[in-house]
Amino acid sequence: MEDLRMALKDHADLASELFDRFSAELRRGFAPAVDNFLGFFHAVDWKEPWLIGVITFHVVFLLITIISRRNMNFQLSLSVLALSGVCFAETINSILAKRWKSFAGQNYFDTHGLFISALWSGPLLFITAVILVNTLFILCGLIVKWKRAELKHRARASRGKKD
Repeated sequence: MEDLRMALKDHADLASELFDRFSAELRRGFAPAVDNFLGFFHAVDWKEPWLIGVITFHVVFLLITIISRRNMNFQLSLSVLALSGVCFAETINSILAKRWKSFAGQNYFDTHGLFISALWSGPLLFITAVILVNTLFILCGLIVKWKRAELKHRARASRGKKD
């Protein structure tokens, strides 16, 4: 019995040590990401009119998505529009990289497309995910309605056979 207690204690100590290492790695792992995000945030001049326009576009697009959440066909159109914007992000990035001096204070449009991904594609993908979740909720509701109607139909049919 004492051997079992020692084995359990050793196992608990090992698990605790592994958990401590894992949590330390997580804390250390998020620090560079937070530093990169803060560097990105501070490098951008958020008062530029075109950036305000892009952000306003995404907010309005999200509001339209939320307001029209009951209209599945319109939601489908919005998701196609959003995904088209993501598909054309590389082309948009290359066009804006050539013409950045006419509208921006600095060139945000690198060859890897990090800025356009973060400020254009990311919000559009988020809105598409919102549309997808909404669609799943609506479909679940339709399945419940259908199943209830089926059960009512079966109950009526079984009552009709008994009479």
